[in-house]
Amino acid sequence: MRIAMWSGPRNLSTAMMYAFGARADFAVVDEPFYSSYLMQTGLDHPMREEIIASQPSDPGDVIAQLLGPIPGGKRHFYQKHMTQHMIAGIPRNWIADMTNVFLIRHPARVAASFAAKYENPTLSDIGFIQQLDLYEQLKAQGQNPVVLDSADIRRDPEGMLRKLCDAIGLSWDPSMLSWPEGGHPDDGVWAPHWYSAVHRSTGFAPAEGDLPDLTEEQAALAKAAMPYYQPLSEVALA
Repeated sequence: MRIAMWSGPRNLSTAMMYAFGARADFAVVDEPFYSSYLMQTGLDHPMREEIIASQPSDPGDVIAQLLGPIPGGKRHFYQKHMTQHMIAGIPRNWIADMTNVFLIRHPARVAASFAAKYENPTLSDIGFIQQLDLYEQLKAQGQNPVVLDSADIRRDPEGMLRKLCDAIGLSWDPSMLSWPEGGHPDDGVWAPHWYSAVHRSTGFAPAEGDLPDLTEEQAALAKAAMPYYQPLSEVALA
């Protein structure tokens, strides 16, 4: 099984990679199109040059790795993807060969969290438009991708991960509920900037409280993302 987990930034995506990475039968890869995305957009992200040097920048080379032999001789392959990376210059024809899962989070939480790490984010930076577009593309191709809300996972990690495994035809493994403190060997080179909280963790964080207070700019960003979040929220596993 090759799982493509489609998420925007600041959305429990690294913890989910750690959960699957804790299984003995899974290899994982962390945002394999990040270098391609930076090269094609010219965006000046934190650690830009290190990221570009750490990964293939040719999307064709990335796709060949995603479809090729699974690293480490493992049975399954978990691929953590950022939806905002799937710009026009990156082919999508390979996606139909994946078991596709969409990880969503309320826009207010994403806007607050991402703005703390990246100045003046735009709607295209946080992936909501691209996420719904990818989901609708797969539906049009006859797939029925699974949608998970990160708030539900944090509320009931074992229950929701069991439901995910059932939905995609994967056996349950309780090792998914914990991982060693300090990160994963397959973290992207950008981990020191983005992953400080999850590196201190050994499992999923507790359930989230009320939505955060937002600045005027963050509130506008969250409002703009809501029409793309809401349709996926309505079909999320419960």
